[in-house]
Amino acid sequence: MTAEASQNRGQAAQAISNAVVRVMREYTGRGPTQAHTVISDNAVLVTLRDTLLKAEKSLVKDGHAEAVMTMRRRFQATMQEELVAAVTEHTGRTVHAFLSDSAVEPDIAVEVFILEPRTPKDNGD
Repeated sequence: MTAEASQNRGQAAQAISNAVVRVMREYTGRGPTQAHTVISDNAVLVTLRDTLLKAEKSLVKDGHAEAVMTMRRRFQATMQEELVAAVTEHTGRTVHAFLSDSAVEPDIAVEVFILEPRTPKDNGD
């Protein structure tokens, strides 16, 4: 990978992190405090930390982690279209599949975007 391609991938990764935090904040009222995006040839992985709302943390503490996980899955499904659009915009690639999951202890979530395979034309062949 050339230095320019690496810089462009880094800029895309930062833009995707920012977009995911923004979308989560719009839907939940609070975004994660940390987001890190890694872009490979065929996938985008966004790792999010400190995602739970104060109310969700209270529910987890009171033994209702599964209820929090169920609600988080619903949020993720609702946000899917906007998240996929952001990855498509910043990578220039079509998202083939979207996978999302969260853990409550530790408070970490992942958003995984599987990209359509590149054609020989896309690779410059």
